[in-house]
Amino acid sequence: MPINRALAVKIQNVDAFIGKAPDASRKGVIRGRKEQITLTITPDLLAKVDDLANRMGQSRAALINRAIYELAERI
Repeated sequence: MPINRALAVKIQNVDAFIGKAPDASRKGVIRGRKEQITLTITPDLLAKVDDLANRMGQSRAALINRAIYELAERI
């Protein structure tokens, strides 16, 4: 089924609208000096991360940042 002209124009308008968003050129949102991202992990792993963060007295985000930093420094 071919796309009719009216639908094609609407699609172009939507793409143009989205392209004007402040974060359109980035995958994440800038917060201070950091970029916010979305991370998807299994519920079991998230529970382990939360438990470890609580035992270490850190936030989930701080623990994940630290783990990534330490791994990146080793490689």
